[in-house]
Amino acid sequence: MLVEKYKIDQFNHEILNDHKRKFEFVASSVKNVEEILQKLVDFQIAIPSWALGTGGTRFGRFAGGGEPRSLEEKIEDIGLLHKLNNCSGAISLHIPWDIPTNSNNIKALAAQHGIRFDAMNSNTFQDQAGQEWSYKYGSMQHIDKGVRRQAIEHNIEVIKYGIELGSESLTVWLADGSNFPGQLNMRKAFQNTLESLQEVYAELPDNWKMFVEYKAFEPNFYSTTVGDWGQSFLYASKLGPKAYTLVDLGHHLPNANIEQIVALLLMEEKLGGFHFNDSKYSDDDLTVGSINPYQLFLIFKELVEGMDARGMNHASDLGWMIDASHNVKDPLEDLLQSVEAIMIAYAQALLVDAKELEAAQLANDVVRAQEILQGAYRTDVRPLIAEARLRGGAALEPLNLYRQLKVRENLIKERGLKTVATGL
Repeated sequence: MLVEKYKIDQFNHEILNDHKRKFEFVASSVKNVEEILQKLVDFQIAIPSWALGTGGTRFGRFAGGGEPRSLEEKIEDIGLLHKLNNCSGAISLHIPWDIPTNSNNIKALAAQHGIRFDAMNSNTFQDQAGQEWSYKYGSMQHIDKGVRRQAIEHNIEVIKYGIELGSESLTVWLADGSNFPGQLNMRKAFQNTLESLQEVYAELPDNWKMFVEYKAFEPNFYSTTVGDWGQSFLYASKLGPKAYTLVDLGHHLPNANIEQIVALLLMEEKLGGFHFNDSKYSDDDLTVGSINPYQLFLIFKELVEGMDARGMNHASDLGWMIDASHNVKDPLEDLLQSVEAIMIAYAQALLVDAKELEAAQLANDVVRAQEILQGAYRTDVRPLIAEARLRGGAALEPLNLYRQLKVRENLIKERGLKTVATGL
């Protein structure tokens, strides 16, 4: 479904006066408002190709209708999101779920929608039809060289697809590990994985990055071969300067201090990017900001401070992507909510007075430091984000316009009620 520009302009016109009033009120108390607005305009969050359909659980999947039936339709859906919010200008592909049959045509379609290709994602956590070896007992860690070779070749194949599409990074998430004590030799599993990753790393183009993602548990519950940020950091350090740690916000044990992890990885120049989601218990993959928005703000505070300390470009020097499962929501509505939550946390972090905070820290003024952070967090930055969207030609209120245009109903008419997108 295409959203014509005049419909966005018409929608904005009807609520423009109300927006101006709210924006002018917030902007009056922000010192560097134009600088912040430009950063908000520039900031883009990649949408994963597997997130355009209704997410699944271990027990079932309940498709919502009108789901994209092909990679082309997925790009169209992301193009629609980007048209509405001007913040979703990238797509991250998962292979083999979304193998491009004609890379030139796919690139042209993406360009038509203003979409670039973000990190490519490999899949060695599922057995695919026709593959020779099973990943039941792991992939890159496997005791059998044949299984490891298959996993290596798959990742190299993913790199080749990425080169054709103009991507510049590969994300490797491994489900490898063990469910019972004694099941595997942990030291040898680490070594096998490292050697496998080294072979994939050797195939990276000069301008590419490899993101090594970690996860504390699931599907293996006794040990995970890339189980936490320290293990990922160890792999990345051994692999070389093109390898980085990727942080998925749900891939931590309860109460982990993710903001501290972010700060240290940035300090060591080994933070590669993010998979955004939220959780109540573990890897719930819930809508970003739906459970703990204050934690998200604190993470972004460390990101902004750490990136500024190194002179990094907020928009392009790290990879930003959503990784959520919308099993009871309209996926596009959920993605609009997630992008909004990310932009809110980013804008709030930009409001933190770094000099004032440093002065409070140097004086051991704990109360003042808390007030500075919570003052920024409690600021309603939504008018700033809406203004950034307006300047980028997008909708002041993307979710409301989405519903007003009856996008899901129209997609069901176009594609049918029983379509199921590829992915989990």
